[in-house]
Amino acid sequence: MPFTDIKVHTLSGPELHPYLHSIAKLRLEIFREYPYLEEGSMGTMASYLQKFPPTRDSVGVLVFDKTTIIGASTGLPLSLERPEIQTSFLEKNIDPSDYFFFSESVLLKPYRQRGIGHHFFDLRENHVLNLKKFKHICFCVPNRPENHPQKPTEYMPLNDFWRKRGFVPHPDMQCTLLWQDIGEKEPSEKKMSFWIKDI
Repeated sequence: MPFTDIKVHTLSGPELHPYLHSIAKLRLEIFREYPYLEEGSMGTMASYLQKFPPTRDSVGVLVFDKTTIIGASTGLPLSLERPEIQTSFLEKNIDPSDYFFFSESVLLKPYRQRGIGHHFFDLRENHVLNLKKFKHICFCVPNRPENHPQKPTEYMPLNDFWRKRGFVPHPDMQCTLLWQDIGEKEPSEKKMSFWIKDI
């Protein structure tokens, strides 16, 4: 797969609407991998993505191989995210409107290790800077134990990558999300920790 076939586009607000089904399908596939291990459904993924098109400040970085979407990375103001994601900020009297929230980035395995992850961050950060409304960027990741039985031996956390981009871990800032792990009979609570970058 020659790199010249890969195109990266940044879209925002209503521009994302035609691609929601493809993004949901991609999220459903990638989120089954560690560390999410989510037994998701197209319904849940599609429902989550509905908030992006009406939000003009939202962003989606989409990666195409010719006409097929093989990667996606999204974000929107933290104040428009689910209440449970904002909880830790509100409990500490931190104004969510100062923060832009980066949702998860998803990329098919054959396309990894090709620098696309940098594009995901570069283009989303450029979008936030151009909005000139926010003081910080944040995202959250699952707190999985080091000895998790489903952790692949080749798994490499992205902590160094995030640090090099200026993000700092804040283990005191956590939220709790509900989803069903592969192998679970029903959804359970998952702790997520935030990483934050000052603009």
